[in-house]
Amino acid sequence: MRKASALTRFVASGIAVAALLGGCGQTPTAIPDSGVPSPVQAAAAGAYQAGRGDPIGLPAGSVYSNPASGRDEVVVPDMRHTALLIGDSQSEPTDGWPRLGLAAVGYKVHFCGLGGTGFVASNGKTGNYIDALERGDWKLPYGTPALIVIQGGGNDAARGATDAQIVANADRLIGVLRDRYPGARMAMIGTLARGANYGGGRRTQVDALLGTVAARYGVPFVGVGDWLSKYNLAKNLADAVHMDAAGRRSLGGLLETRLRQLGLEGPALDGTVPATASALTPAD
Repeated sequence: MRKASALTRFVASGIAVAALLGGCGQTPTAIPDSGVPSPVQAAAAGAYQAGRGDPIGLPAGSVYSNPASGRDEVVVPDMRHTALLIGDSQSEPTDGWPRLGLAAVGYKVHFCGLGGTGFVASNGKTGNYIDALERGDWKLPYGTPALIVIQGGGNDAARGATDAQIVANADRLIGVLRDRYPGARMAMIGTLARGANYGGGRRTQVDALLGTVAARYGVPFVGVGDWLSKYNLAKNLADAVHMDAAGRRSLGGLLETRLRQLGLEGPALDGTVPATASALTPAD
């Protein structure tokens, strides 16, 4: 048997490596004319970098094996102004309406998740939210986010997930996130749908169910289970459940308003949290 290469032995050591991100919906890119290789370039060249000292000094997208948590975490710049967004195909596009709403109230956004997933639903490539996290399909960022947002439920509704299954996995996910980021602000966004009297069906039911989960944890909740009919946006559906560009912009503006009402604006440039954030409304 051949001896393991020096690179293999290095990777197996478990210290920080600069590696290609997988499953977080974001592909690191090179900085033009910087002279510094992106994580993609470094991985392709086999140029792994040890995380000695402050992991913030590693390139964005590097994977850092945090000795404090014992977990691999992704290096993300400026976490104090960054919202961690966990979601599905409503959030995945760079102009997805949850991202637009968060950006409008002052956050940079780091997305973890993938289309076709949810609290219970998986897409064949990546697990549901909590399973994907626990088995490493995607990795959470190093440092504490300014806000953690969990969005979704549509794929759970479409695939027949029961209330009990959704609640159990939502409980698990919230528990893990609170353990990983003690004291971090958190919010939930429900399941985009028509109203109950306008054909919302199971999607509207799941939205309401998630509202009860959020209320139980004291987490601010943005219920969107009637927004398509309430704001006359069904005309902007690109398919059965996804919005066209104009619809995404409209929903982003509505989400911005709701986040401001809940006192969930991003921190000021000095990193302080707005005073209004202390008075949060637990449910929509």
